[in-house]
Amino acid sequence: MSILSKIGLATVLIGVGTLCTNAVQDPQEKKEEVTATDEKMEEKLLNDYNVYALELPEKMDFAGERVPLENPDIRERMDRELLVNTYWQSNGLLIFKRANKYFPIIEPMLEEYGIPEDFKYLAIAESALQNNRSPAGAAGFWHFLKGTGKEYGLEINDYVDERYNLELATKVAAEYLKASKKRFGSWTLAAAAYNAGNAGINKQLKKQQVDDYYDVLLNDETSRYVFRILAFKEILSNPEKYGFNFREKDLYTPVPTYKVKVDTAVTNFAHFAKQFGINYKILKLHNPWLRDNYLKNASGKEYFIEIPEKGHYTTGQ
Repeated sequence: MSILSKIGLATVLIGVGTLCTNAVQDPQEKKEEVTATDEKMEEKLLNDYNVYALELPEKMDFAGERVPLENPDIRERMDRELLVNTYWQSNGLLIFKRANKYFPIIEPMLEEYGIPEDFKYLAIAESALQNNRSPAGAAGFWHFLKGTGKEYGLEINDYVDERYNLELATKVAAEYLKASKKRFGSWTLAAAAYNAGNAGINKQLKKQQVDDYYDVLLNDETSRYVFRILAFKEILSNPEKYGFNFREKDLYTPVPTYKVKVDTAVTNFAHFAKQFGINYKILKLHNPWLRDNYLKNASGKEYFIEIPEKGHYTTGQ
């Protein structure tokens, strides 16, 4: 018999032996083994992870304006946003991390322009503290549409988009919110108008003959908007209460920078970056408002480009 034949015969015998062993095993024993395994898995899942109903705070306010939680509609809307944002844990942890990096920039600017600190949570509701772009084309941390950004003096073209400049965009957001507050007499309505527009909010208030955000019927997005902001305020103010655990070293921190004034054209930002010991990628990380690798600047406008201080990045350029 050849070696291959012997191997084949041995394989068959092993297979038959296995079948015989399985055949003599008591089916009841197999069932008990499976049941025991299932019970262990269930116990492990229950011990490792639980989902709880959340107890709403007794009192809440936005920018010092009371939230009428005694109203059952208001309680349900608040409960929804707390649940959604508490149990979306990965997003929640990222927001805690980013807030540590960006709130120190946003907070003093809001104070400077007379905007209540609670509006820093509006930036979370808009962009999750990222320089991103919405499907509607709103951009930056504060999600300005191109038309609104230009109306408030931001430069937006193929080379520069100041909606992505956190300091300039925060200033414009403050101006927009102050104008809305003056129009409606309420910070809560000003926040809602940031989402739906001043004209949109004004139209619905007049149509429904009310003057309070909590009394007006709005589209789903705007009706959730202020409650989403309130949820972020509550969760970020009480991380342990909502199950978020982290150490100081887990949070993101800002990289110290200094500003370089540019009032001429820049033909190549990759070359420009190398003059300061960094590469093009790092230059764009700190200046996302620069939209191309060169700048025409025929008008001689002054721009201030942020350069990270030495020692914070290791790069071969």
